[in-house]
Amino acid sequence: DAEKPMISKLTNRREVVSVVIYGETSEKVLREQAEQIRDDLLELDNITQVDLSGVRPFEITIEIPEETLRRYQLTLQQVANRISTASLDLPAGSIETSGGEILLRTKQRRYWGPEYADIVILSQADGSEVKLGEIANVIDGFADNDTYARFDNQPAAMVKIFRIGDQKPTEISQQVIDYVELKQQQLPDSLQLAIWNDTTEIFNSRMSLLQKNAMLGLLLVLVILGLFLEIRLAGWVMLGIPISFLGTLLFMPWLDVSINMVSLFAFILALGILVDDAIVVGENIYDHRQQGKPYGKAAIDGALEVAVPVVYAILTTVAAFLPLIFVEGMMGKFIKVIPIIVIALLLASLVESLFVLPAHLSGGKPRPDNGGLLARIDRVRKLFGRGLEKFVNGPYQWLLKLNLNYRYASLAVGITMLILTVGVVKNGLVKFSFMPEVDGDRITVALTMNRGVPIEETERVTELILQKGQETVAEYDAERPEGDSILRNIYSIVGGTIPGGGPGGGRSTTASHVSNIAMYLTESEQRDIPATQISNTWRAKIGEIPGVDSLTFRSNLVRMGANIDVQLAHKDFAVLEKAADRIRATLSEYQGVFDIEDTYARGKQEIKLKLKPAARTLGITEAELGRQVGSDL
Repeated sequence: DAEKPMISKLTNRREVVSVVIYGETSEKVLREQAEQIRDDLLELDNITQVDLSGVRPFEITIEIPEETLRRYQLTLQQVANRISTASLDLPAGSIETSGGEILLRTKQRRYWGPEYADIVILSQADGSEVKLGEIANVIDGFADNDTYARFDNQPAAMVKIFRIGDQKPTEISQQVIDYVELKQQQLPDSLQLAIWNDTTEIFNSRMSLLQKNAMLGLLLVLVILGLFLEIRLAGWVMLGIPISFLGTLLFMPWLDVSINMVSLFAFILALGILVDDAIVVGENIYDHRQQGKPYGKAAIDGALEVAVPVVYAILTTVAAFLPLIFVEGMMGKFIKVIPIIVIALLLASLVESLFVLPAHLSGGKPRPDNGGLLARIDRVRKLFGRGLEKFVNGPYQWLLKLNLNYRYASLAVGITMLILTVGVVKNGLVKFSFMPEVDGDRITVALTMNRGVPIEETERVTELILQKGQETVAEYDAERPEGDSILRNIYSIVGGTIPGGGPGGGRSTTASHVSNIAMYLTESEQRDIPATQISNTWRAKIGEIPGVDSLTFRSNLVRMGANIDVQLAHKDFAVLEKAADRIRATLSEYQGVFDIEDTYARGKQEIKLKLKPAARTLGITEAELGRQVGSDL
């Protein structure tokens, strides 16, 4: 009597982007449109995982008045049994015939309200029938879980798109954005579509930062080296950066590393140390050229002369990053990408500086001063070169001799600086943070009321928090040019939670005492106000709200859990609850301590029923008592 089983495999999926459909319309229209969008997105290439959020599941409700049950001498249990026996999809075996095997099946599964209304509940001897629709009110509606979502103060439903396996988030995001632009033209004016939580914005921002830093690095290397070395030589040294990047990208598939947020950070980290060895080799080759050697001979002698120190310089840096590969645990899986990328970049840079760069600098010959652009640049370079030489032979040489002549005083100064450095750290002047705060573009507020409160009370507190949030945004917007707001959208769920990230994409929960609010800000590059500052102002405006079990704000891009966890254990839950309340009250008195919450679920009030001994003589059982009370409610 079972339907087709649903078999699924747990995979690590990540949310890429969400589509919000909102407008002043009915919940049924929002749900149907959200399902249509989900089906359309699943037909696109590279999109295989789409979920709905902020909507209640469909449910068929059957209401029968008590007077009607008495008139027909029926009970709710009898009606339920008749409905369950009339709505089924049951195999009945097979028939072997000369033409083959024929399967038998009773296929009467019902899925819609009118189909259930057609079920016969009573059949009389004279052939008359009483159908469910004649005695009951059959409603095609939604599950009674008091959950609804709003987007910019309008009813909304959300469609969440995930990526799995090797799917590229940038491609998925672009497909969804193109679909939204096309779909919006097909919808009535009462419905709107919006992109929400496009995680590729962060990726594109980091990629843009890497490209910007790389271009600035190339330009600075070219300009600074061009002031002291030949401009052509400076150009070849500058090319060490892109060559090292390309070499690392070539080997990334064999290293089982992809282009992601962590690997991009590693590229940015190593960007400043890539050209060090190339500068040393290039400068030494230039020095041999100045000695009158042919370019080929100068390239060989210059590279061989500094090959050993350059190799040791690179290997010592590799040795500094190598231990990070062996970090265990979940943190080690993230950190391991950084040393792999940095070490690959350093080794590629070493090969480029010792083999590729000398080959590039081995050709050519000194060019005469013909008065062209390169000649004018070379005259400027010689001017800076004479200035540097004057500095080296003057102040620098004097200070070096002073340190050598008074070596014990120099050693004492070094030890003193070391002691001062240790003292600064030990005395707390340098703050310690396990994970630095990374400013995000979204502020999430998680509200938990006391269990058992009606949904109306949760809605009232949620509206208060939303009002204070809008007042906070208005204050910051008043200091900005007209039309330039720090806010993009606000999304809220009353009676549920916004699904989080992580393996599986996160799961939402539904309960009348919980609520989530997400304020989506403009990109950090376009906003000079940190999200943490906005969050703190918002929190201060709300103040203390009676009946709230916990109210937490999150604005950081990376969250590693609470800063401090206190674990309590006791056999008596009453004692445990008092201890938890006392600790919360004490911690709240400390300045700077906020978002205090505990994991103790106090539960709802409960009325326990117990069958009296006299009732057993009437043939009443505990199961019948429970079913009857549940039916009456």
